[in-house]
Amino acid sequence: MNSVLPQTYLIGLIGLLAIVAVLVGRQLLRVRRDEINLLKLEKIGTNSSKEASALYELASVQLRKRLYPQATTTLRKALKQLYDEPDEAKAIIENALGFALAAQDDFESAVGHYKTALKAKSDYPVALNNLAFAQQRLKQDDEAEKLYQEVLTIDSANQTALKQLKAIEKRKSDKSPNSSDSRGF
Repeated sequence: MNSVLPQTYLIGLIGLLAIVAVLVGRQLLRVRRDEINLLKLEKIGTNSSKEASALYELASVQLRKRLYPQATTTLRKALKQLYDEPDEAKAIIENALGFALAAQDDFESAVGHYKTALKAKSDYPVALNNLAFAQQRLKQDDEAEKLYQEVLTIDSANQTALKQLKAIEKRKSDKSPNSSDSRGF
């Protein structure tokens, strides 16, 4: 009877360790893949490429590796190389550049790039979410709320917009005069 508890404990511990090993292994493989891609792209001289798609691919790897200043430079080069690319390509690159700038806490510049991305593709929920987030960081909650509402008209199940709208509403209700302390002050 006493032997069941230690066996259960060991089985649980082995199961937990197996799950952790799988998660760590997946992360290692993902990081290794990004490292290999980055080395490959740098080796073939993608940084000096004349193709916007190759530059965007390099910048995407740099963003995943959190090399934001390098990604910013690469994405700016990619924008200069856009010639006969569709508007969607420009929107994607502008959004990525805005993301790289926002990651460096340059939200004002990021807003400009998000707006340019939305000029190229007005129904781009990722850019709308990113623009709304940047507006929040610039303490422009009313603008952010409108943008999140716009995201929901495009994609009514967008979890980011739903979550952020709830957060904005909660902050507003916390600031409202009705929610003040009821201690008579």
